[in-house]
Amino acid sequence: MEEKFKQQPSNCVKVVLFGPESTGKTTLSRQLARYYNSVWVPEYAREYLQNKWNNERKTCEPNDLLPIAEGQMRLENELAQKTDTVLICDTDLLETKVYSEAYYIGSCDPILEKYALENTYDLYLLTYIDTPWEADDLRDKPEHRKEMFEAFKNELIKQNRPYILLKGNKKKRLEEAVKHIDKLLKPQK
Repeated sequence: MEEKFKQQPSNCVKVVLFGPESTGKTTLSRQLARYYNSVWVPEYAREYLQNKWNNERKTCEPNDLLPIAEGQMRLENELAQKTDTVLICDTDLLETKVYSEAYYIGSCDPILEKYALENTYDLYLLTYIDTPWEADDLRDKPEHRKEMFEAFKNELIKQNRPYILLKGNKKKRLEEAVKHIDKLLKPQK
């Protein structure tokens, strides 16, 4: 059962966009995939939770986290087989873990936590909160952006994950991300 949360072997560099909601992760994911003529893994939670909201007018609950994690890893594992250069991941299970702990009184399902810590990536792009807040059906904590950013940053530090901080406008963020991804791809060229 737990295999569905595990990363499958692949031959690509894996980069994760990581940070609070409404900080430009999806926009940058698309830009990077286009720049590298590669694929990007969308955030499965957005589709899952939007469908839940549309059908039940309910937001995320703790019992949604494992289905979200399963869907995210299914997408990632499928798309990782479609590139041998770079896979851009709009999120990962570590991000789901941070949200779980922030929203549900410090708790995280043991299975989610296990794979959030076991799955590995080559680089995390931590997106700062200097982008304008964009409200939608799912985003709900604009007044907590700073503390959420700190939770994401602290988790990367705690887990000793390789990351860079991205600030500024879309162009500046893209340039900085490309500079660091190119360093990872150089040995493969």
